[in-house]
Amino acid sequence: MNDMAKGSVAEFIGTFALVFFGAGSIIIGQPDIGAGNLVTVALAHGIALAVFITACMYISGGQFNPAVSIGLFALKKQDATKTFTFVAAQLLAAACAAGVLVFTLGREVADQESVKLGATIGELTTAGNVKGVFIFEMLGTFALMFSVLAGIVDGRAHKLGGFCVGLTVAMCIVTFGPLTGASMNPARTFGPALYGHWDMNWVYWVAPITGSILACVVYKVFWTEGGDSAG
Repeated sequence: MNDMAKGSVAEFIGTFALVFFGAGSIIIGQPDIGAGNLVTVALAHGIALAVFITACMYISGGQFNPAVSIGLFALKKQDATKTFTFVAAQLLAAACAAGVLVFTLGREVADQESVKLGATIGELTTAGNVKGVFIFEMLGTFALMFSVLAGIVDGRAHKLGGFCVGLTVAMCIVTFGPLTGASMNPARTFGPALYGHWDMNWVYWVAPITGSILACVVYKVFWTEGGDSAG
């Protein structure tokens, strides 16, 4: 199996885990099913990323996010073919994870109005507040991408595996999860969206990609003076 195929499988597994366990924690957190709150949702997403990025980073970089993949392409850390292939694997994994949740729990449980299959939809989304959703998702993805670059990509980084990324996502979820769903990841939004949850979907693409590229620009200008040995 060549490196591209191995990387695509790793991206599929990691993204599947993120969407399955992340969205699943929201569904299972319903009062009539089990106990859950914002912290448990943040932990589910954060731990999934911490574990699977660490497990897959030496194979694919543990990207699991189209915004991260596009940001790495913008920084010329990977070529267009690899970026497109990984994004396709991420979207397919998100779709499969959402489908498994529906198949396992049933549409009437997994897709109740109160949880919407764990869709990344918050109060600002339902209120139609494009500006608010865009700013929160952009800044959240900026923080996420910055943690990827500083904690993983940069050859000078103190290696903590995926834990710095997982903690960043958990931080964002407890900060603005109820407002936007704290996606910061078009693939995380895409899976549940396939079941009819397309609310403001374009923002959940544009804002993360914008935040990711901004983080790459800032990192390139201020952090990469002659010492970045990232591959």
